Amino acid sequence: DTTEVWVKREPNQIILTTSLTFFTIKMEETFVAIGAGDDKAMYNMWQFKIDGLTGLIDLVRTKLTKAERMKIMCLITLDAHSRDISKNLMDGKVVERTQFEWQSQLRFEWREKENDCYINIVDAEFTYSFEYIGNGGRLVITPLTDRIYVTATQALKLCMGCAPAGPAGTGKTETTKDLAA
Repeated sequence: DTTEVWVKREPNQIILTTSLTFFTIKMEETFVAIGAGDDKAMYNMWQFKIDGLTGLIDLVRTKLTKAERMKIMCLITLDAHSRDISKNLMDGKVVERTQFEWQSQLRFEWREKENDCYINIVDAEFTYSFEYIGNGGRLVITPLTDRIYVTATQALKLCMGCAPAGPAGTGKTETTKDLAA
């Protein structure tokens, strides 16, 4: 199916989870290609993300229902972050999947054997658990958001608490809710 058909047919939760899983698969393929000597692999991945975002931006400018538009906007938010990850890895000359710059990202993986989705970040691993997130807006994911994700997931892995601190209105609660989704 085309992206337009897929986005209109599927619930937002399925779209976002599938998109994040597909990004992880494509990045793993990129690292394999780099290992095989393809010096342009990360650039090609970055360009792939740009092309996908361009298609989504074109799609969001068409006649859509409010729910369809919200789904596409959420997907644009996540894909923009994926594009930024690709660019940062390219600029940082990251060439192996084991490097911290890649390991410190939320990586979604579908495992056929377990018939379940797993989320990995650094050395922490969690089952997705299919928590319903609804069709609301998503926060823009910044480098600070990524750092909070690492801190919070490492605390959870160690069975410890995590209490983000900072001024009111800076996204602490929303970031925690976004990570939980």
